[in-house]
Amino acid sequence: MKLKKPLFWDYKKPNIIAYFFWPISIILQFLNSLKKATISKKKFNNIKTIGIGNIYIGGTGKTSLCLEVYEILKKKKLKTCFIKKDYVDQKDEQEILEKKGRLFKSNKRVIALKNAVKEEYEIAIFDDGLQDESINYDLSFLCFNNLNWIGNGLTIPSGPLRENFTNIKRYNDIFINGNLENLENIKKEILKINPKVNIHIGKYVPQNLDELDNKEDYLAFSGIGNHKTFLSMLKVNNFKIIKDIEFPDHYYYSKKDIDEIISISNDLNCKILTTEKDFFRLKNFMTDNIKFISSKLEILDEKKLLETLSKIHE
Repeated sequence: MKLKKPLFWDYKKPNIIAYFFWPISIILQFLNSLKKATISKKKFNNIKTIGIGNIYIGGTGKTSLCLEVYEILKKKKLKTCFIKKDYVDQKDEQEILEKKGRLFKSNKRVIALKNAVKEEYEIAIFDDGLQDESINYDLSFLCFNNLNWIGNGLTIPSGPLRENFTNIKRYNDIFINGNLENLENIKKEILKINPKVNIHIGKYVPQNLDELDNKEDYLAFSGIGNHKTFLSMLKVNNFKIIKDIEFPDHYYYSKKDIDEIISISNDLNCKILTTEKDFFRLKNFMTDNIKFISSKLEILDEKKLLETLSKIHE
């Protein structure tokens, strides 16, 4: 059974529970530092690598950014593939990537990358893996979501961060994805630590609005990293959500879950809406009563992103 992340992780300031776990966070970060010191990063000269990931756990738009970068490189006629570690509970993301292009997966990213080299791919886009010390990426893109931002600012288990926020000074490009709220405050916090960084803004744009009727009442549910971003996108596009249900990230639904969702929607006399990623996980169920909204991450200043990507194929 997957658990939701603790609510106190996303408080603006750490509370007493966060400080209770703080000694464990310090120990874990120390052990991670020792691990990094013992691993030498490998550079691959016959293929270019782009690492796209986060330090905030889940819901930062990394997979959406992978798809957007892939489309840009495809237009440049560069033979590009995806690399993803083969996690059992992330088949939904794997299928979304496979729907777009060639995906190499393995329990070790280096093995997947070597397989891509054998098939003579020019560029490999890594969906997640910025904390993988075995690969020296040519470009590293760090993603945040504007709504959750860095939560309470602490590392696991005191907070939602995989590594200390001050480590953003290691990155040349940072992406703030979601809607357009609170951007200036976030930019200021980033620039305090990394004044030379390129900051990119990504906005989620629905792709299948013509298939949906936003005049209807809806029950919205999701099991993604950031349920609030999903609801925010629906609100911006004038959907009337009278009930929402949040499940843990990468949640795999049971028949009981789906029956309960349908039962609630029948009681409320409303339609059901979910994300495309969640819809992939409903293959084993009758989903005629459930619609999904497909979205695309639109980079607002794409010219700046093109300039960054041009460095990789000069």
